[in-house]
Amino acid sequence: MFLHDINYEQFEIAHGDTLTDPAHWDDEPFEAIVSNPPYSIKWEGDANPLLINDPRFAPAGVLAPKSKADLAFTMHMLSWLAVNGTAAIVEFPGVLYRGGAEQKIRQYLIDNNYVDAVIQLPPDLFFGTTIATCIIVLKKSKRDNAVLFIDASKECDRFGNKNKLTLDSQTTILEAYTQRANDDHIVRLVDNEDIAANGYNIAVSSYVEAKDTRVATDVTALNAEIRRIVARQQQLRESIDRIVADLEDNRDAAF
Repeated sequence: MFLHDINYEQFEIAHGDTLTDPAHWDDEPFEAIVSNPPYSIKWEGDANPLLINDPRFAPAGVLAPKSKADLAFTMHMLSWLAVNGTAAIVEFPGVLYRGGAEQKIRQYLIDNNYVDAVIQLPPDLFFGTTIATCIIVLKKSKRDNAVLFIDASKECDRFGNKNKLTLDSQTTILEAYTQRANDDHIVRLVDNEDIAANGYNIAVSSYVEAKDTRVATDVTALNAEIRRIVARQQQLRESIDRIVADLEDNRDAAF
């Protein structure tokens, strides 16, 4: 918070374990939540039989895996989100498509229409990791029963040894989010029913088709060029053979 020039009087930091002993009970629910929780860290999970009864995790009927606490943080933030609030969570991409308990948690989120958008970010944005992360946007009060998928994987510029979201890139992503309209190769609005039919996979690449940047090849022209090259090669080979034959004849004549 200090690094972002926010005065200490405007925030409160508590030291503890968010998943097993959360703080700030007097402040929740929150109308805005922005979080970048640690990626795929271990937690108690089902090793603690009391956690399945925790009101933050119980609605999904399953706990996030002990080796991957990502969606446990997501459920925590959803629980503390106001009815009219919005949560934006930077996630490890595996939470979008992995099976098992994580798939069941995604099912809960989709069936209850809590996922507002999934935004695919470029790789190498954050210090300490080069992976291409994503943002899951959660809302408890939505105007439709669909998820907006945004492919922002190319919205960056290289500065030094890291990628960076410039102001133009941020504006492009924000406009795509607010307009909530399909745009080929960039944005797609997908009904929750279609997501359910796809096994509750919410990876952006499963719904936004990447643009084909390959250059089209004229096969007829290519074959004609190959025939021309082969013919020219044959001509050169014959010329070389004649020159070699002349040299050999002159050498024999000299002897």
